[in-house]
Amino acid sequence: MRCPKCGEQEDKVIDSRAWKDGAVIRRRRECLACGQRFTTYEEIEREDIRVLKRDGRYEPFDKRKLSSGIEKACEKRPISPEALQRTVEEIIDELVKTYDREIPTVAIGEKIMIRLRKLDEVAYVRFASVYRKFRDIKEFVNEVQSLTLQ
Repeated sequence: MRCPKCGEQEDKVIDSRAWKDGAVIRRRRECLACGQRFTTYEEIEREDIRVLKRDGRYEPFDKRKLSSGIEKACEKRPISPEALQRTVEEIIDELVKTYDREIPTVAIGEKIMIRLRKLDEVAYVRFASVYRKFRDIKEFVNEVQSLTLQ
């Protein structure tokens, strides 16, 4: 691991801990050259997961894209970064268990909506308005009313 301060590759691990319910290993390291301390994370790499788009094309799965969509929906809402990260990880885990290597975008969108509905209703409506491509205010109002009926 290259030191972020001096660029040297020799370091020692000071502390290792399981993180995110054991899905990630968090390591504190110290550079042997300059003494800088830094943190690294180790997680299982999910290889060759592809997303099947609505138009039939495939593209590589991008965790950052999923995370970004959820973060935009939750912007300025009282939701902790940890809760957002946990939600992203749980969605990915569910998708991989269900679909293995090819995940339809529809499945991703539906999983996000299910999670956001439980997490924050405003974030849910924000995401739904983009995901379902609301064309007018009536569709928006109908979605909000569906929340109050449950």
